[in-house]
Parts: sequence; structure tokens; C-alpha cells
Amino acid sequence: MRFGTMLASVAAAALMAQAANAQALRPDQAKFRALYQELVETNTTLSVGSCTVAAAQLATRLKAAGYTDADITLFSTPEKPKEGGIVAVLPGSDPKAKAILLLGHIDVVEAKASDWTRDPFKLVEENGYFYARGASDDKAQAAIWADTMIRLKTDKRLKRTIKLALTCGEETTYAFNGAQYLAEHKRDLIDAEFALNEGGGGVLDAQGKRAHLDMTVGEKATQNYTLAVTNPGGHSSRPVKPNAIVQLAQAVVKLDGLEFPVHLNATSTAFFAQSAALNPGPVGAAMKAIVANPNDAAASAVLGKDATYHSMLRTTCVATLAEAGHANNALPQKATANINCRIAPGETVDAVRATIEATVADPAVKVTLVPPIRPTPGSPPLDPKVVEPARKLAAEMFPGVPMVPTMSTGASDGIFLFARGIPTYGIPGIFEDADFGGIHGLNEHISVRSVYDGRDYLYRLVRLYADAK
Repeated sequence: MRFGTMLASVAAAALMAQAANAQALRPDQAKFRALYQELVETNTTLSVGSCTVAAAQLATRLKAAGYTDADITLFSTPEKPKEGGIVAVLPGSDPKAKAILLLGHIDVVEAKASDWTRDPFKLVEENGYFYARGASDDKAQAAIWADTMIRLKTDKRLKRTIKLALTCGEETTYAFNGAQYLAEHKRDLIDAEFALNEGGGGVLDAQGKRAHLDMTVGEKATQNYTLAVTNPGGHSSRPVKPNAIVQLAQAVVKLDGLEFPVHLNATSTAFFAQSAALNPGPVGAAMKAIVANPNDAAASAVLGKDATYHSMLRTTCVATLAEAGHANNALPQKATANINCRIAPGETVDAVRATIEATVADPAVKVTLVPPIRPTPGSPPLDPKVVEPARKLAAEMFPGVPMVPTMSTGASDGIFLFARGIPTYGIPGIFEDADFGGIHGLNEHISVRSVYDGRDYLYRLVRLYADAK
């Protein structure tokens, strides 16, 4: 076969495969895929993208489904015109029933095209996966939420009001954070009995089989601290002590040995109690032991070998950045390090700073909080009217797959809502590979099946919540 003929055959086969995929979709799935593709292919990175454009595109789709201008709020600030978001409201039939809020973010982490195998801002479907920046985090869920609002508009009127808030700024520390803005300045607009957010989901094993589902009930807060040492400096030919770099290094080494005590809450206790049965052997035994006695050092040591379990048990602090000196031939006048802490619910940023200072035990090392200072973390209740519908629906749609409550060791925009009295839960339903599909990294991807199954699960779950008494 000639090379040109072979290329033509390959191209034809690819087109036939794409056509087969399109034909396999239900009409409602095809509409969702178009919405998802448009959102993914709208660049919303902080550097060159625009969440405001993406929000306007979503507003257009909502209006085409019957939403009016009165139902939709597009927002941004003059200082950050490209970092806007959208709120949409579907009124319920019972004015006494409190609303449910669907929260998601539409901004994405930066992606350097030259490093990717595929164009990061084109939705590519290949070998059973969607590839693109944001294909998973968080545009799969954001697209599902917008699609859910469209589907609900044509359904019979629900008892509860459903609200949608898709915002910018979650992925970048100093960006305009739309969720924080809404919680602090437009609280009435997003008022709800509880919110459904990212952070939960499910995990696929190495063979692509559904292993377990997670529902996030609470999360740790992230807070940065700066360690700083200043010296007079001088000529490097006349070394003197103390040396700012050495002082800083000694402080960082001390912090590297800092182990915060185990701090369980209702969610993490339930997680380890329920996960014990799923982990036979020493790990399962350690989970049972830590629930029975959080001060069990042996159990903590076993669980601490797993980075996720270690972080779920306690507050953690780790050095992430360092900077020192100003010239090769000069003694350092200043040395600094950034310490990133993930703070367990119930602990405060000031208490953690005090622990850092006590551990360093050197008055020459100044410890300061790095803005922004996030709210003190807390955990929403393990509310049966939130948890049980999710569990029962999962048992129906994903039989045999266990669902456990979990505390996120990362941080999401849910912390801003919780601080303003809106309990926020990371919903299950969208399964990820064990490596989380390269989120924030190269060639981010998510299973096609997971997206469509998750879409159906979340739509049905929202309906259950919306029609509950």
C-alpha cells in the first residue's frame, strides 16, 4: 500500500470512529457534549483567557433553554474584567423550602501547548478518554451543572429553588475569586440550605473498574507562612556568624521534623471507620485502632506511610519555596522560605503560626502570614438528608461500589461558603483514574464513560434533593 493511500485509510477510519461515537450518543448527550466542548475550548487561564467570555456563552445557552435576564446574573469587577462568573436561578414551587446551590469553577491551570501531546485547548476524544486542560478540573462538573439547569428547566417544577454559581479564581491565589466575592458581597443571591461542589467523585482501579465513591464533607484550609531571616551582610571574604542562609536552613530542618497531633473530626472518623473494612491487613487494623484511640502512635505510624491518610489525620506544613542572598561574593542579607500549611478543621491559622514559632525556637526567624488569609476551616454535618440520597442513588446506579465520607486534604472555594453559613459538600458520581487524570499536569484527561455516567447521576441526585421535603 502506498504511503498516501495508507494515510487516507487512517483518516477515513478516524472519521468513521468519530461518526460512530456521535451516533452512539443520545440526543440529550449530544447537546451536553457541545456545551462541554465549548466550555473546554474557551481558554480561561489567568494569563490570556477569559472566564467572563465563558460565563457569557453559558448565559446564552441558558437563555436558549428558557431562562430570562431576570434569572441570570453575570458579574465581574472593573479591576478584573476577564475574571467574571455567572449565577442562574430556577425558582421552586415551595417558597418555604430553602434553595440548593450548585457550585463550580470555570477557570483552569495554565497549560503550555508545546509540552502537551495534544492541543490543551481542544477537546480530544481518544481511546475512551477526553483530553484537554480543564476536561476534568473543573469543566466536566461545571458543564454538567449548566446542563442540569437546562434539563431541569423543561421538567415539572421542583419544590426547591435550584441555584447555579460558576466562578473564576479558584486555581490562582491572587486572582479575583468569584465564590469569595459572592459569599461576602452577594450572600442573598446564592443563599441556600447547602451547596454541592467539586472535591468528591470516585476512583477507578488499574483495570478501569469502579473501586469506590467519595463524598467530601469538610476540607482543610490552605495557608502560607513566610520564614524570614535578615543579617547585616558583608564581604564573603570575611565570613561571620550568624549567616542568614544557615539560620533559615536550620529553621526549615526543624519544621521538617514537625508532626502535628492527630486531629479527627466526625468526617475523618467516619472515613477511617468505614474504610477499615475495605482495607484488610495492617492498614485496616490501623484504621480501626486510630478511630478507637486517636493517640495510638503505632496506628498513626502505619497510616502515615500513605501520604493521603497522613494528611487526613492532622494539619501539615511543608517548605515549598526558598530565596536567599543577592550576590555570589556577598554574605546574605536576607533569606526567606515559604511554608505551605494545610490546616485541619477546628484549628486556626494563628494557632498554627504559634506552633511553627515554637518549633523553630529562634527569635531571629520571623514568621508571618502570607495573604490571602483564608477563613478558619470547618466541617459541615454528616447530614442524612444530604448523604443518604447520594448513597442510595449510587447503590442503584453503581451497584457494589462503596461510598465513604471523606475530608479533602486540598482546598476549594467551598471554604468561603461554609464561612458564610452555607454547608458545602463535594459530590460523588464522576469517577477518575487513580492518578486523577493528570489534573494540573500534562495531558489532563477523564474517562468518557465517567463524564456521561456522572452527568446522569448528578442530574438525578439534584432532582432527589429538589423534591425532598
